[in-house]
Amino acid sequence: MRKQERAALIMQRLEEHYPETPVPLDHSDAFTLLIAVLLSAQCTDKKVNEVTPALFAAGPTPAAMAALPETEILAHIRQLGLARTKAKHVKRLAELLLERHAGEVPCSFAALEALPGVGHKTASVVMAQAFGVPAFPVDTHIHRLAQRWGLSSGVSVARTETDLQRLFPRQAWNKLHLQIIFYGREHCTARGCDGTVCGLCRELFPNRRKPVPWHKP
Repeated sequence: MRKQERAALIMQRLEEHYPETPVPLDHSDAFTLLIAVLLSAQCTDKKVNEVTPALFAAGPTPAAMAALPETEILAHIRQLGLARTKAKHVKRLAELLLERHAGEVPCSFAALEALPGVGHKTASVVMAQAFGVPAFPVDTHIHRLAQRWGLSSGVSVARTETDLQRLFPRQAWNKLHLQIIFYGREHCTARGCDGTVCGLCRELFPNRRKPVPWHKP
């Protein structure tokens, strides 16, 4: 099966598995989504969703978040990895939204990535899910599955993103990246599948017998 044929089959099967793709991080607007994605670095979405209700109750807007002492932000997110650094980023990000963007989350990759704690993946999630701009954020699950499915060499996250954008139609990116994440969490997990176990891996590569190593981002 050629790479483009695999891509088409993957899209078909994932649409069957996940016709609906809710964003895993709880949020109410672009600002709370931005903060939630920032906090999710090296944390599970489940853990982030446990701490954000109280945080967002205290700081629901950039102005309200900027007014909070950093110690209060830290108290809300202390359970998360890198909590002290994230608390600093959250407060300064809120301040910069007021200073640079009139209290609004900018709809621009460059402007988002200029904010503290916001890398390309975080900006991509916000652009895709808050503003509907086609993007293909690559997390660990997507990076792993792109290699297992022979869609990318996996030499870097940037390469994986480029390869997937070339293979899949632009209008499918925003939904597809979530579908791949869901499948990677539930079926083709890091320990539960080695490229030969899950249903989709077996369908894509029926003759594969050896595990497929993957390069972590």
